[in-house]
Amino acid sequence: MCRSLSVAAPCAMSVEEDARWLEWVTKQFESIAGDDKEIDLEEFKTALKVKESFFAERFFALFDSDGSSSISLAELLEALQLLIHGSESDKLRFLFQVYDVDGSGSIDPDELRTVLKSCLRESAISLPEEKLDDLTLALFESADKDNSGFITFEELKAELENFPEVMENLTISAANWLKPPSVEQRRRHTPRYLTRSYWHNNSRKLLFMCAYAGLNLLLFAIAVLNNATGGAYFMMAKGCGQCLNLNCTFVMVLMLRRCLTWLRATWVVRVLPLDHNILLHQIVGYAILMLTLGHTTAHTLNFAQLSQSGTFSLWEYLLTTRPGIGWVHGSASLTGLLLQLIIGLMVLCSSTFVRRSGHFEVFYWSHLSYVWVWALLIVHCANFWKWFLVPGLVFLVEKIVGIAVARMGGLYIVEVNLLPSKVTHLVIKRPPFFQFKPGDFVYVNIPAIAKYEWHPFTISSAPEQQDTIWLHVRSMGQWTNRLYEYFRQPDLQTLSTKRLTTSLRNRQHQRRKQEELFRSMAWNGAVASNKDDAVELTLYRTNGPRGCPRSPPDHVTQVEQGELPVAREISPKLSENHRYCNIKCYVDGPYGTPTRQIFASEHAVLIGAGIGITPFASILQSIMYRYRMRKQNCPNCNYSWCENIKDSEMKLRKVDFIWINRDQKSFEWFVSLLTKLEMDQADMEPEGRFLEMHMYMTSALSKNDMKAIGLQMALDLLAKKEKRDSITGLRTRTQPGRPEWNKVFQKVSQENKGKVHVFYCGSPALAKVIKAQCERFGFHFYKENF
Repeated sequence: MCRSLSVAAPCAMSVEEDARWLEWVTKQFESIAGDDKEIDLEEFKTALKVKESFFAERFFALFDSDGSSSISLAELLEALQLLIHGSESDKLRFLFQVYDVDGSGSIDPDELRTVLKSCLRESAISLPEEKLDDLTLALFESADKDNSGFITFEELKAELENFPEVMENLTISAANWLKPPSVEQRRRHTPRYLTRSYWHNNSRKLLFMCAYAGLNLLLFAIAVLNNATGGAYFMMAKGCGQCLNLNCTFVMVLMLRRCLTWLRATWVVRVLPLDHNILLHQIVGYAILMLTLGHTTAHTLNFAQLSQSGTFSLWEYLLTTRPGIGWVHGSASLTGLLLQLIIGLMVLCSSTFVRRSGHFEVFYWSHLSYVWVWALLIVHCANFWKWFLVPGLVFLVEKIVGIAVARMGGLYIVEVNLLPSKVTHLVIKRPPFFQFKPGDFVYVNIPAIAKYEWHPFTISSAPEQQDTIWLHVRSMGQWTNRLYEYFRQPDLQTLSTKRLTTSLRNRQHQRRKQEELFRSMAWNGAVASNKDDAVELTLYRTNGPRGCPRSPPDHVTQVEQGELPVAREISPKLSENHRYCNIKCYVDGPYGTPTRQIFASEHAVLIGAGIGITPFASILQSIMYRYRMRKQNCPNCNYSWCENIKDSEMKLRKVDFIWINRDQKSFEWFVSLLTKLEMDQADMEPEGRFLEMHMYMTSALSKNDMKAIGLQMALDLLAKKEKRDSITGLRTRTQPGRPEWNKVFQKVSQENKGKVHVFYCGSPALAKVIKAQCERFGFHFYKENF
């Protein structure tokens, strides 16, 4: 059998591999055991790095064959040899002994419940005690074939055979200290940037970069040739200066957000890499830094040569206006040094480690120095104004329009929800003139938080939602933390009592109407979602056999059969994390993003990591709104289906939504929305389900880990029984661990729903992994960023 204590390994180890592994385990043992050559329980727990001591104690007890309360090297090797070289039955016997806490030779319900409770803690999953009982009974009743009230080894083995993916590789993932170093031969791989798929998927960006580099080289060559009589250093300075004229203007063009948003709606988006404007802006920024260093260095060396034979010294050339160099009172040297200093600070403060380390304000305020850069450039260089005139006017118009739009009409934050993991959900009253596309972002200014700061956030509500705009803000820096703490205060002076009373009356009236509608239309289904201590009932059609009318089902019967969730009685009182308010704010935008391409694709894969779901929340709502427009209903029965119609507005045939979260609480951000999306879909469609959701929880241990096998089996069984996931409450089963992207994209490729476009929003590290897989499968990749 394969190795089972670390990672999957070849099933048969050679003599050489066996000797290497033995040497490695011995070395690891000595580093942990210390001078006494024995491992006690505390050292064992530290080595395993498990969250729940139950499993460490159980593993320790099974490894300690002589009951001496310590593990010797011989005992460790004996246990590992059994797990590595033993049969499948040996490994299952070890698992059974872990679950058989009292050593009676069978597992009773209380023992199983104890194990599952420890599994939940190990996977950082929190469930009510009643749900834990349900999980225990689901697994116990499935495994106890003879209804004896006990699970025997044979019954556990038979139950595990229903989960073949678990049988492939039983692991103790935390035992990395037992994992021998890899001795795989290094294969020669073609560098990713030289592969055909990379050039195919990045053709627009690469061609544009080539044209940009070519234009810089051309300008540099022309400037050098025109100043050939001035010496090498003077020629170098002039060449860099001419390139700076282009780049210091082009870096501004790349941030003309309104123009770029408009161009996204034209054919230009198919020619120019508009989706990479941020990346190109960064590249041009670094190019400016390099060119200014070259320009300054060349001029300094040239001045050093002139000072040896001229009337002015080097410091006079650099720090005074006496030599008369420059078209404005000989100020070229002084303005040049100031420009070098400001540009260097701007590049430094815009580095990733500054922006992503909670110091966004440093980046924001330092970047406003671009005004001084352009003013100094106009004074420094006699020809720069010719390059700057047209783009500068466009930039000025954009700024004026942005200020006018932002200040036009009073926008107010009317509702705030404080969500888990310090996420602030803002509900802003939407002005009638505000039109946007799914996935767009805006710049927000809240004077109560910071009077002059504007911060970009993706709109998480759909354009079809006419009354309000949603923003979900994760607390990552100073401003976002101040925002969260501001609304967490128990008494806000800015709260309007009259507005609060009116809102409460409206909500209570709306709740009474929903209850009356629920009673009068009992034949419709409803899903109850807990959204900040208020029950929201969403009506939906129940689907029956096509063309076959049936009598309305009784609601109580549906609840008893598990077809509907039970609506909990929740106090109408507002919770501490949910409040109404009337706080002034300003919004500049909207601005387009790469996600605008989603409706032009046939098969869209949306991948959100953590709060990266925000653009997709808007997109999914808009998609399902358009989907409902296609939905057909039989006039004689409750059957509903969706016609497969392509139109100019939406070519989508299939949407896969993948949401990766670190912990369980993060799913609460949008679980109400996702529940509605699931209920909206017709159960029977010509080409299968239009929207498929895939949830992943990275803190949960995988199904083939010994510390999670029982839990994952129980969750699967209970999900099939209740038709609902125990972690999120969705129909979609939450998968433990991280996605295996190769398998995910392989499945997407095999569906043959048309051209696949992958849209991602999340951490840059994961973006690289997904982009590499997209290049491998020939999928188009789009990344959301600011």
